[in-house]
Amino acid sequence: MIEHPAAKPTVLVTAAKLAPEAVAILEAAGYAVPCTSGYPSEAELLAAIAEHRPVALLHRQGFINGTVMDAAAPALRVIARHGAGVDGIDLAAAEARGLTVTRAAGANSRSVAEHAMALMLSLLKDLPSVAAGMRDGLWEKTSRMTRDIDGVTLGIVGYGAIGSKVARFADAFGMRVAAYDPLLPAGPLPGPGERVADLSALLARSEVLSLHCPLDAATRGMVGAAELALMPRGAILVHTARGGIVDEVALLAALESGQLAWAGVDVFLQEPLDTASPLRSHPRVLPTPHLAANTPRGAVGMSTMAADCIVAVLAGRVPAMAGAVVVQGCLPAAA
Repeated sequence: MIEHPAAKPTVLVTAAKLAPEAVAILEAAGYAVPCTSGYPSEAELLAAIAEHRPVALLHRQGFINGTVMDAAAPALRVIARHGAGVDGIDLAAAEARGLTVTRAAGANSRSVAEHAMALMLSLLKDLPSVAAGMRDGLWEKTSRMTRDIDGVTLGIVGYGAIGSKVARFADAFGMRVAAYDPLLPAGPLPGPGERVADLSALLARSEVLSLHCPLDAATRGMVGAAELALMPRGAILVHTARGGIVDEVALLAALESGQLAWAGVDVFLQEPLDTASPLRSHPRVLPTPHLAANTPRGAVGMSTMAADCIVAVLAGRVPAMAGAVVVQGCLPAAA
């Protein structure tokens, strides 16, 4: 861990590293920027807070609960999420303590949308099993047929910054796009695709289902056995949203039964995913370790937006980025 002068106020990063561009923003504003280890436990967070007495937490990994917030009181003023999803922060606890919570809304949207499309295209073309066959000495030129992408119906749950980009990419491939998003204002979608008012109706049409919604009380466990059974037999699930939205036991059962042909999964209920998890080794799962946002543009964008939010809030200003403030906390009431 880098040593910093004791006189500097501290922004504690809840991960093993932060993009140098973001560190530079914070250091230029007069803050020291120590890091924890990757995926810190509550005990490690409490120890780091006791050591550094942070005025801000730049949250990447682990869970920030009321106990952690209380340990950082009274110095702590802001928790800035390195990304769009804030399910790793107890928002009610933050609001009760007058803390501001921000997020890097939209900073990684193109990176995640590209990853979702990469999973989708790979699975529509059966590439994992084709590649496995090649490694085993097969030559399936005349014995295997893969799918046409043009004309496949893609169902999107969540038509925000990421889902809308996936819709545009899919539309360019000639896919039929339908989307369900109860958070959007009434009316047609603001981009390609047909709006579907009911999740069940969307599932019944989705040859490919791609999830791009937040994890909250309404979406936790939203896709379970009953929902997967509504999809056309042999459908594909692409999941780059948040672990906990999909019932992983039901997902494995649907793959075993053939209800689902494939699942491309970047997010899991438990992260890091246990080495013994069948989701790592199932022949019909293409798993990736929650890295959809990990491109140079995505990583730097998330880091610098989180850093900018911290600098703004600690200076008493509302962050300039649209949608950045999740919990108002110590910001002026007019914000």
